[in-house]
Amino acid sequence: MASYDVIVIGSGPGGYVAAIRCAQLGLKTACVEGRETLGGTCLNVGCIPSKALLHASHMLHEAEHNFAAMGLKGKSPSVDWKQMLSYKDETIGQNTKGIEFLFKKNKIDWLKGWGSIPEAGRVKVGDDTHEAKNIIIATGSEVSTLPGVEIDEKTVVSSTGALELPKVPKKLVVIGAGVIGLELGSVYSRLGSDVTVVEYLDHVTPGMDGEVQKNFHKLLKKQGLNFIMGAAVQGVEAMKTKAKVTYKLRKDDSEETLDADVVLVATGRKPFTDGLGLDSLGVEMTERGQIKTDDHWQTNVKGVYAIGDCISGPMLAHKAEDEGMAAACVIAGQHGHVNYGVIPSVIYTHPEVAAVGKTEEQLKEEGRAYKAGKFSFMGNGRAKANFAADGFVKILADKETDRILGAHIIGPMAGDLIHEICVAMEFGAAAEDVALTCHAHPTYSEAVREAALACGDGPIHS
Repeated sequence: MASYDVIVIGSGPGGYVAAIRCAQLGLKTACVEGRETLGGTCLNVGCIPSKALLHASHMLHEAEHNFAAMGLKGKSPSVDWKQMLSYKDETIGQNTKGIEFLFKKNKIDWLKGWGSIPEAGRVKVGDDTHEAKNIIIATGSEVSTLPGVEIDEKTVVSSTGALELPKVPKKLVVIGAGVIGLELGSVYSRLGSDVTVVEYLDHVTPGMDGEVQKNFHKLLKKQGLNFIMGAAVQGVEAMKTKAKVTYKLRKDDSEETLDADVVLVATGRKPFTDGLGLDSLGVEMTERGQIKTDDHWQTNVKGVYAIGDCISGPMLAHKAEDEGMAAACVIAGQHGHVNYGVIPSVIYTHPEVAAVGKTEEQLKEEGRAYKAGKFSFMGNGRAKANFAADGFVKILADKETDRILGAHIIGPMAGDLIHEICVAMEFGAAAEDVALTCHAHPTYSEAVREAALACGDGPIHS
């Protein structure tokens, strides 16, 4: 029986980061993973492969729509779907092999198989039981579906199946206008699919800033995506090569149907904790099936910790990473830090959408006095030169103290630009601090400065 200071169950972004940090802090560490490769959902069938397809399809869009205007003449490239999938798989392989290298470098044992916790201080993997002074559960999440919708990963697919379709579908119906649905919907729309998004609510991207939602919805429609809003999906009937989606409009209860070659179910995710033995261990759970933890990511069972998608909070890889590092620090006797008020979220469509902190709707609900500084990318020289002038930057600051409370960006490189505000918020900066910081010209980041200036005496280029 092997004995460890820490055994991490799950090698996704939360798990592998936790394992590496534990090892760096001098703890004998092992990580349990049942997949053939490390990296969890994110690297294997989530964040990384979807970004590869988003990048490839965006390059195609640029060639078809903007190359000629820049004097790049010639026939637009045709799509070799098999090669595009091969490029995606190669990207996954490079990343998963990278984690294997990091495990070896940090002397972390990979316990191959599915793990369970028969009792506190023990982890069972296959027929072997290992001792652990501390256990970190980082088992992530799985696809959440709807009643009357059965996923077969052929005609009715989750995000996993959508990343490896044998061919580009002529008609794709996406159920859910959240991050996953809109990203993959964008990919297939650019590749020539007729994409229809069916959403229960009256707006896209639930939880995002209202102004961003409206602007984003409008831009996606302009790009060719069709939307049916306020529609409750009643069921999906899968036939040999096609599927029929039945939905009911909430405004008048009228029932309609849609035909599709492929239906993508993108209705969110739920914690994945099956087979861990948490019931018999006595681990407390929330009503939503999440593992309940204290301020130090420890469950009610001493020595058993949990992080990432299987606990409360946004299901984001970087949130899991932060928690992984923090839990490792706590186990090593240090202080673990996660600032839940400064966790950015990003949608990797084109334009990108990024947010951190409070929305205007939240501030109004709290009755907080705030000011909003906004700047359009139409006033940004670099954005105009790069055919990327859609969207804006909005910074929300306290009306009295000028302290930044949140930021919302829709536009080029939004996912990178948001981090300037994340750092500012981590240091408790005022909008004026960003406004007085010299930004290189010409860059997209000048739009962030202009939005900060708009919180004061006004932007220069608007």
